[in-house]
Amino acid sequence: MKILVTGSAGFIGGYLVPELLSAGHQVIGVDNFSKYGPVARTFDNDPGYTLVEGDAKDVELLTRLAGDCDQLIAAAAMVGGISYFHEFAYDLLAENERIVAAAFDAAIQAFRQGRLQKINVLSSSMVFERATVFPTPEGAELSSPPPSSAYGFQKLAAEYFARAAWLQHQLPYTIIRPFNCVGVGERRALRDSDIQSGNVKLALSHVVPDLVHKVLAGQNPLHILGDGGQVRHYTYGGDLARGIRLCVESAAAKNEDFNLSTAQSTTVADLAQVIWRKAKGTSNGPLRLAHDPPYPYDVPRRVPDVRKAQRLLGFTATTTLAEMLDEVIPWITHEMSVGRI
Repeated sequence: MKILVTGSAGFIGGYLVPELLSAGHQVIGVDNFSKYGPVARTFDNDPGYTLVEGDAKDVELLTRLAGDCDQLIAAAAMVGGISYFHEFAYDLLAENERIVAAAFDAAIQAFRQGRLQKINVLSSSMVFERATVFPTPEGAELSSPPPSSAYGFQKLAAEYFARAAWLQHQLPYTIIRPFNCVGVGERRALRDSDIQSGNVKLALSHVVPDLVHKVLAGQNPLHILGDGGQVRHYTYGGDLARGIRLCVESAAAKNEDFNLSTAQSTTVADLAQVIWRKAKGTSNGPLRLAHDPPYPYDVPRRVPDVRKAQRLLGFTATTTLAEMLDEVIPWITHEMSVGRI
């Protein structure tokens, strides 16, 4: 297939585009480098990949590109970690609404023209911010209280865009919910302000790279948000990319929604312990933790039910947390040594 990917130069795009190319698809990427600035990717010169530098809110551009594609993956968004949700609450809501509306306007027009078959929407586990059923199945976003955070609420709105476009225009869709993506390629965002965590200024906005950064910087005791009992499911970017590809390729994914994640629960305190052992070994003694006040939207549990993706797509996230860290720790070590983090 020929697939249009918005946000192709972003963090998830760094795993998704090569996954699509390796499966034989042709990829047209759209990105304006607004988060990190210009970045070079290993796939930039792949003959199956074309990068169009442009704004994901440009409906005319997206319509022209989507009209020559079989599917659209709407991955472009302002996105960050828990501190980012707090600092850019309005911008996350307003900018991401403009981005998602542009993607759907373009997809509807391209679908009417006859070639585009489906839009694939990257949502977020944050739609389950106030879920009360664990593990949380697909569909719980419709019965749970709406998310409290502007980011989670906007991601839920993106899912309503998909269902509304099908209801009115019969545009097929797949809703994709990543859970806590972990991998390499994330850098300091251009708009990030300095946030102090103990004696270290945070360079990144997600918990895994932030903790790795602080451990490598020598922080001891290691600062974490809250009591460390928050439960998350850390999912490798390569596994997530494979799951997204299966959503694109599978006929069973039409008009469905999927939680894409590992089934393994990990607390933040346990995560800190694994990172400490991986990065420091036993030479620096036992890990000591310092507990900083949590942010309002740092929910206690985010635990997905992953059985639907296994059943309909044959998807299972197989990469362990230890294996993810074997990739992430050396990468952050290098990025710190050259001053990018």
